[in-house]
Amino acid sequence: MTSDEKIRNAFENKDWQEIKVTDSWQIFKIMAEFVEGFEKLAKIGPCVSIFGSARTPQDNKYYKIAEETARLLTEHGYGVISGGGPGIMEAANKGAYENGGKSVGLNIELPFEQFHNKYIDRDKIMEFNYFFVRKVMFMKYSQGFIVLPGGFGTMDEMFEAITLIQTGKIARFPIVLVGREYWGGLLDWVENHMLDARNISEEDLNLYRVVDTAEEAVEHIFRFYNKYVLKPNF
Repeated sequence: MTSDEKIRNAFENKDWQEIKVTDSWQIFKIMAEFVEGFEKLAKIGPCVSIFGSARTPQDNKYYKIAEETARLLTEHGYGVISGGGPGIMEAANKGAYENGGKSVGLNIELPFEQFHNKYIDRDKIMEFNYFFVRKVMFMKYSQGFIVLPGGFGTMDEMFEAITLIQTGKIARFPIVLVGREYWGGLLDWVENHMLDARNISEEDLNLYRVVDTAEEAVEHIFRFYNKYVLKPNF
């Protein structure tokens, strides 16, 4: 269905039978994705999600940082969860996979750029039709979030994590943004506009940490749990 057809379809009146057939079956498809995700991911143990652009080439510095970040996480005993696709996601899975760590890919079916990469453990590849189901899996089964440069999807995932922590819907897991040069303008706007307008509190600015290197990102995760005397085998 084209974009134009989708818009026109949204304004069409539907009879009860059509609603029952289409919407009711969609509920079962959504339930099936939740059930499969819960069953697979409940067993993976402590993991950190790494977010970032699918469009990042392999020679980009952030691709290399993502790969190194994942490698260091596995050395500390953590598994790595990515969106399962190319770019930063591939780098994250590659760093974990080639270092013998758990490599999880939560892939989303998209018409153009998304296909699962080859560095995901065969028993930890998941395919999703629905973004919101996929985001639940990221939030429910991650003990930390590391965010590298990306587009709207990356920001969606980042702000989802921040919002859930801010509102107490999930525990205060560490969130690390990698790349001061990339994130600086956005975070300045958050502080100078959102905070000044009192749409967030000053304490909310402490919900995330900004770093520039893989070592700093992983050290923040490690120190966060070390103060609780928690290790990845807890």
